[in-house]
Amino acid sequence: MEFRMMQERQRLKIPDSKILSGSIVGKHPIMLDGGRTTIFISDKSKEQETKTRYEARMGNKLMVSFNKPKV
Repeated sequence: MEFRMMQERQRLKIPDSKILSGSIVGKHPIMLDGGRTTIFISDKSKEQETKTRYEARMGNKLMVSFNKPKV
């Protein structure tokens, strides 16, 4: 009986990879938009690249919204 209970407990155990999904443990925060937006990355050396990409993406989004033809 005890062995069956132990097997059931092991079957119901959630893997650590599933528990840590979405976790910010071991990640580095990056502040964007003057502190209004915070993202977390795992590789601290890519901080500047991430900021540059975000700024380019936001710049493109603004340009598209301003250049829409009026119908």
